[in-house]
Amino acid sequence: MIQALAFYLFAAMVIVSGALTITARNPVHAVLWLILAFFNAAGLMVLLGAEFIAMLLVIVYVGAVAVLFLFVVMMLNIDFAELRSGFAKYLPIGLVLAVGLAAEIIIGIGAYSAGAIEIGRRLSPIEKHVPNIQAIGNLLYTRYLFIFEGAGLVLLVAMIGAIVLTHRERGGTRPQNINRQVSRRPKEAVRNTQPGVGKGVEL
Repeated sequence: MIQALAFYLFAAMVIVSGALTITARNPVHAVLWLILAFFNAAGLMVLLGAEFIAMLLVIVYVGAVAVLFLFVVMMLNIDFAELRSGFAKYLPIGLVLAVGLAAEIIIGIGAYSAGAIEIGRRLSPIEKHVPNIQAIGNLLYTRYLFIFEGAGLVLLVAMIGAIVLTHRERGGTRPQNINRQVSRRPKEAVRNTQPGVGKGVEL
């Protein structure tokens, strides 16, 4: 009974926070509602026994992506009038996407009601004493090792490409010469002078 109540509570909060994320006029409020949706989705994953996915939702999505979105939205000077002016321009594309998503939901509900989907037989059976995270780790580093390493290489190439594309050399600046600074002697950096009374130091 407690699990059922927790499930309906988490599910209702995910739906409500997702709807408020879409309908919020303030982008900062939308990101905050999105963080709440991620937390409640993590609660659902815990109820299903997928604690690894719940941890990923909290650490990756809430701790990195959503916080990054929040800082970006707060730092940008968003012109809301200009943002709303292009609504009618992209309205047909949005309607097409909405109809497609609605059709997918209807097809999924119909397939679930038919009772022909048996997900339990498709899942990889694991022993009861093996934790979920350990089972995922065994698969990642044995059967899917090359795919896992390939995904890491793709992310590495994307990170290097982003750094190269955003790196710009600024003109009119004095570059730092590390070798010259390290090899400089104290006598080259300090000069003792004895200026007269009322006279300044000549540079």
